[in-house]
Amino acid sequence: MTLSDPRLNHQVVPPFLYGTAWKEDQTARLVELALAAGFRGIDTANQRKHYHEAAVGEAIQAVIAKGLVTRDELFLQSKFTFRRGQDHRLPYDEHAPIATQIEQSFASTLKHLGTDFLDSYLLHGPSQRVGLSADDWAAWRAMEQIQDSGRVRHIGISNVTREQLDVLCQKARLKPSFLQNRCYASTGWDRAVREYCREHAIAYQGFSLLTANREVLASSEIARLAKQHGRTPAQIVFRFALDIGMLPLTGTSDAQHMREDQAVLDFRLAPAEVERIERLS
Repeated sequence: MTLSDPRLNHQVVPPFLYGTAWKEDQTARLVELALAAGFRGIDTANQRKHYHEAAVGEAIQAVIAKGLVTRDELFLQSKFTFRRGQDHRLPYDEHAPIATQIEQSFASTLKHLGTDFLDSYLLHGPSQRVGLSADDWAAWRAMEQIQDSGRVRHIGISNVTREQLDVLCQKARLKPSFLQNRCYASTGWDRAVREYCREHAIAYQGFSLLTANREVLASSEIARLAKQHGRTPAQIVFRFALDIGMLPLTGTSDAQHMREDQAVLDFRLAPAEVERIERLS
């Protein structure tokens, strides 16, 4: 699915998402910096182990109060995380049925973010490595009901294999609009999953594009392209991601890097350059 696909109901999905994981006490400050730098897409999760979602909401409300953005200009995405991915700070009753956990976690997310709807809500990975379990299906059915209610515009899934995605798409009543995976150059930039997404009109979101690909980032080919275009290696990788139809995430904590990330919208790579980067794996 392209970002202009009719399934997005003419919603403007920003070309970049700012990821808020692992920022702890710096979360609010960094989200404010990101919004000031031009980011309009925010990715978070109701998983206190790795995210501080309430602080994300504090930053969003502060920036809205300053008049820098409105809620309608923002794309807010959060996730439901199963018990095994959480610590003791649970956003739901762990003894409740999965559908109830989803409702409790979703309600908590809306409160954290100070909004009455989300743009996207993801299942933060299946409960098992192979196939989909009864808990996965219970979670997905509950998410479908939330979308039916109008409280979220789109649902999706993350940290999933091509085989799991295929099963989900075959049996789900409402298909995923978004998929978010860690993206490794060593797997052809998650080629098998990306191709499936393209064939089934699912927008692919890639994270850890820099941290999971340090060798590629330091390669002579990326250095050559960076010099040729007058850009940084990170900008070349993010531009490549955009040029192959990916919605990239960045989680930088550096204000200058935030501005550089936004500047990748100002140039394009030639098709031959994109192909060379595709083959760097």
